[in-house]
Order: sequence, then C-alpha cells, then structure tokens
Amino acid sequence: MANGGPVQHGFPHLETVRASITALYRRLSYDTVQTFGTSVVPADVAFCDTDDLYLGAQRVARELVRHYRLPDARLIVSFREMTHAASVELAAGPEYFIELNDRFRTHRRDIGAALAHEVMHVYLHRLGLSLPGTRDNEILTDTATTYLGAGWLLLDAYREDSASSQKLGYLTPEEFGYVLAKRALVFGEDPSAWFTSPQAYTAYGKGMAEARRDEQQPPLTAAGWAGRRRYARDRRHAQDQHGAGPGSGVPYEFTPDGRGPLRVSFPCPTCRQRIRVPVQGRVRARCGLCRTVLECDT
Repeated sequence: MANGGPVQHGFPHLETVRASITALYRRLSYDTVQTFGTSVVPADVAFCDTDDLYLGAQRVARELVRHYRLPDARLIVSFREMTHAASVELAAGPEYFIELNDRFRTHRRDIGAALAHEVMHVYLHRLGLSLPGTRDNEILTDTATTYLGAGWLLLDAYREDSASSQKLGYLTPEEFGYVLAKRALVFGEDPSAWFTSPQAYTAYGKGMAEARRDEQQPPLTAAGWAGRRRYARDRRHAQDQHGAGPGSGVPYEFTPDGRGPLRVSFPCPTCRQRIRVPVQGRVRARCGLCRTVLECDT
C-alpha cells in the first residue's frame, strides 16, 4: 500500500501479469472464466460513513465471497495497525481471518478494494494455484482479482496529486488498467463507468492501449505496416536458415517441422498461451485454451 509515498508507474511486471492470465485459464478452464462475465457492481460493495464498521466490512466480505463462488467460506474481518493494506490467514477453512489496516477505519470507501484482494487469496488457495515467490504470487492475486471482476475496485482506490497519494495492490495503476482492458475486450464490459478516481481513467486508458498492442502483433492480420515488414524479413531469414528464429524483441518464433512447412509460434492476444501454425499465408487459428479465433497472415 502506497500511503503518501511514491507510486510506481508503467509496466514493470507485465510478463508476470501475462503469465498469470495464462495460469488462470489453465487452472480454471475457458468455461469457468466465462462465468465471471459480470463484475462486482458498486452498489454491492458500497460503504457509507454511517454504516457500522464491522457489520459493513462483513457485509462487503460476504458479497465478495458470493462473487467468487465460495459459499462455504466464512470470513472474519478485524482492524489493526500494520504496514500493509491487509492480510489473511490461509488455514484449512471454512473460517478465514482477515485483518485490515487501521487506515480503513476512516477510509471506508476502499474497504471493498482491500477485501477483494484478500478474498482472492482464499480463492486461489482453494484452487491450489500459485506462482513461485511472494512477489509473483501477489501479482497473480492482483491479476486474478481484476480479471475475474473485482479488481476495478483496486484501480479506483488509486489516487495521486501533488500533496498525497494512495495505491493498493502490487500492480502499477497502468498494469491494473491493462488487466481490466484484457477483461473488457473479452466480456465487452466497460469498467470506467464505475471509477470515482480521476487517475483511474488515465491508467485504464494506458492499459487499454497496451492491451490493443497485443492484438496488433504479427502474424495477426491486424498488425501494422512496420510489424508486417519486419515479420516478412524475419520469415525470409528463417526460410533461408531452415528455421532459425528472428532476433530478440518480437513475440513470434519460427521453427522447422520436419519435412513439412515452416511453422511460426506466437502468443494468443487473449490468454497469452503460445499458438503454433504453419507458415502458408492466410490462416485462421483457434486458441485451444481460451477459444479465441485469430486471423493470421503467416
């Protein structure tokens, strides 16, 4: 939690975020991801200053349990002085103890954001899904929270001006915007209508631009002229070298296929799993993980 301190910007964790999206699809399956097509709506996690602190926190926690489909999980929420925004005790269940930073006693509108992250820890714990290392696992948690419909709360908790700042979660604001954009492109849902933070709009816009770039990389037909030109050059080189891959900085890789045609592999713009297709001009490919149909010019 950045509380008055500097807020990191940009996309320093982008590769881990992308790996997290792939891991989520692999563990949950396309069908399960599709059941999260509707996000948590503001009315369900609203918290007024006149609400009882503990009863209100329990109500929001129950709503997040319902959203993540954890009907047999009982959350007990308390507050204490601490460095981080929140913590959860991941025991065997069904009871889980969540502690929130004392700051939220007076910043109640952000309680939903803090709880969204902690309840996702419970969800991933039950799935047995994790990444190696604390940092990467926290990035996975932020990414899953956002992709499954509750992470817009975390981006909306980001506020920054010349005198103060606040940000929850391990992702940068732009990375939260990127995952929100990836979700929006899949489900056709615009989360910006729920933002109350002016800075959240900006971060979402930058994240959407990055997500759109994923859809404009060769060999996809939506790639721009410069990308297509470089792809053609790399393809000629690979054909001359019998499958030698292109230089660094491009998402695709050419590989030989025995006596058959040269093949190219590239990440699916939706779930980031790599797809491998023959180099033979116009090809329509279907990702086996997220079922996205891709128009390619190989």
